[in-house]
Amino acid sequence: MSPQVPNVTLDNGVEMPILGFGVYQIPPEETEQAVSDALAAGYRHVDTAAAYGNEAAVGRAIAASGIPRDELFVTTKLWIQDAGDQAARTAFERSLEQLGLDRLDLYLIHQPYGDYYGSWRAMQTLLGEGAVRAIGVSNFHPDRLVDLVEHNEVVPAVNQIETHPFHQRRADQDLMRELGVQHESWGGFAEGRNDLFTNPVLSEIGEAHDKSVAQVVLRWLVQRDVVVIPKSVRAERMAQNIDVFDFTLTDDEMARIAGLDTGESLFFDHRDPGMTKTLGGVRIHD
Repeated sequence: MSPQVPNVTLDNGVEMPILGFGVYQIPPEETEQAVSDALAAGYRHVDTAAAYGNEAAVGRAIAASGIPRDELFVTTKLWIQDAGDQAARTAFERSLEQLGLDRLDLYLIHQPYGDYYGSWRAMQTLLGEGAVRAIGVSNFHPDRLVDLVEHNEVVPAVNQIETHPFHQRRADQDLMRELGVQHESWGGFAEGRNDLFTNPVLSEIGEAHDKSVAQVVLRWLVQRDVVVIPKSVRAERMAQNIDVFDFTLTDDEMARIAGLDTGESLFFDHRDPGMTKTLGGVRIHD
């Protein structure tokens, strides 16, 4: 994909860049420029979702880039509103049209709610047809992930979950390794919560390597074999975020970062009934 970004190999043999570019919370009117800048900086893995409302802008940036399709890895996600066999297929086709693509590299169930069993059946069919190269899930806790694996033919290639220095998900990753599921992080910078960018441990480690706190966090995730998709709308930050393959954190530094883990989400718990109801009621189209 990108010569400067290593790939991980998913359980079905598909190669996925370990570092990509995320567009969550980037307004549609800013997304095309942001993705164009990211592609110019060397990113070849772009992560979006139907619920983000910016798939079309991502597609325009990809089309304008002139980068061969087989050099790109594009992920989007199925929203709860479109769960179920037929609805999922319709939503997939809608996302492809928005992106202006003839196939996807990775399609994820965005949330572990609604008829995600029906969605998974539809996604297995799409995989078999070659419309998507890999399928996976997002925000699945271990119990739901195991349940999906035990009762379906295809093991999710990826589980994208909140993962950052304050919520490290080591037990989740151990289970995913056993199942053959690739761990992918969202919220790698914790959106700056808990004063992440001025954290003394991360700052000190950064100074030792002449790197920023953001670069230390990304390097820490990469060394854990976690796929990560940092977001930025600033070209200089994009360039900095992809520049994390020329240094290595020591075992002691990795241990010090491990000590920052609180074991709790900084956002919300997907097992909370109130959040389940709230997210389940979100509509992204008529």
